[in-house]
Amino acid sequence: MDSLYAVSPIDGRYAGRTAPLRDYASEAALMRARVRVEIEYLIALSDLDVTPFDIAADDRDELRAVYEEFDAEDAEIVKALETEGYEDYPATNHDVKAVEYFVRRSLPDDLDLGSWIHFALTSEDVNNLAHRLLAKPAVEEVLLPELAAVRDELADMAHEYRDVPMLARTHGQPATPTTFGKETAVYAARLGRAVGEIERAAESLSGKLAGASGTYAAHVAAYPDVDWRAFSREFVTDLGLSHTALATQVNPCDDLAELFDALRRANTILLDMDRDIWLYVSDRYLGQLTTESETGSSTMPHKVNPIDFENSEGNLSKANSDLTFLGDYITTSRLQRDLSDSTVKRNIGSAFAYCLLGYTKAQDGLGKVVPNEEVMREELESTPEIIGEAVQTILRREGHGDAYERVKALTRGKRVTLDDFRDLFDELDVDEDVREELHALTPTGYTGIAADLADDLD
Repeated sequence: MDSLYAVSPIDGRYAGRTAPLRDYASEAALMRARVRVEIEYLIALSDLDVTPFDIAADDRDELRAVYEEFDAEDAEIVKALETEGYEDYPATNHDVKAVEYFVRRSLPDDLDLGSWIHFALTSEDVNNLAHRLLAKPAVEEVLLPELAAVRDELADMAHEYRDVPMLARTHGQPATPTTFGKETAVYAARLGRAVGEIERAAESLSGKLAGASGTYAAHVAAYPDVDWRAFSREFVTDLGLSHTALATQVNPCDDLAELFDALRRANTILLDMDRDIWLYVSDRYLGQLTTESETGSSTMPHKVNPIDFENSEGNLSKANSDLTFLGDYITTSRLQRDLSDSTVKRNIGSAFAYCLLGYTKAQDGLGKVVPNEEVMREELESTPEIIGEAVQTILRREGHGDAYERVKALTRGKRVTLDDFRDLFDELDVDEDVREELHALTPTGYTGIAADLADDLD
């Protein structure tokens, strides 16, 4: 479909940026994952001593090729089986049943095992595994590399600009100086921890295979002597997932909620960064590399807008809204099952897409900003009152109980100069070496160990 007619911008305006998620978030991808579960389940059944069939190695390879080589034509066949019928199969009006019929018609010629496909399963056994088989690589192979790239860019900036002094602001007002490198190191460190939490949540995704209400009833009715709990545990873990032992018909989805929450926390860190960088650009602390082909404003030719950070902020806010909704909604179900979660889970890919847009736009923005060291230095030098903290702290050390009050009287709500401070220093009853220590204080030099803190970034 022409992207200009897409209902959502993630498949329209931003289709090029969200394309890497198509293998994990599209309906065709869900079909492929369902086919994989059905085929691997059929093979696992054949390995049981009680089942009256075996699948030879060559046939196993041919079966696995059905999902490994699943393509657009196959997806169209599955869709036809569901909606209009295909060959001798009538329309199922059921997406998982359509997958069952697709697998049946894809069996090797020497295997007459149609009755064993989807044996004793409920649709949710297939769906919960399929969704996790898609969500896990979507996060690990698409989202995390982009998020790590943002972290690495911040880390590089932290090291490069470790010594660049900058006025810090608390409550929006001038505070003690910092360095630009140290401030970017803070975000890099926060994002690094968030990446670790996402990795752990993705690795902990947990699947269920226990029948229509989580009791293995159909399995036990057919073969009461099989340890179906052990079978389920081995099958699910062989798919690369953890095993959910206790469930209703639905997997409780607490694992997915934890993943969404981990992503949301990382996104919140990036939102904080986007807004701070935006303010630094507004204050001219950061300049932006210009692109000849870009237009900053339809009427103001001079403008170079921080559009990448604004775009990142908007998309990450949308992502967090969706992730919060998903985490809240899919962890609840009326009694043992209702179908409302099914349509909601189809939007997991949309939430991931907005995350991806936010991450790539943040990368674009960071790649364009450059510290304006002259502006930073000029503002520090024109705000000498920021050394007041150092002055009153040194005087406290020397036993001056009224140190805070004296500096407050000099600076609060007033425009002061370094000469005003020096006049104060000359009046103080302190040793000469302390007086020299106070005279040596400057706004640009009062950065503590900010540069070393940037170097501490792992």
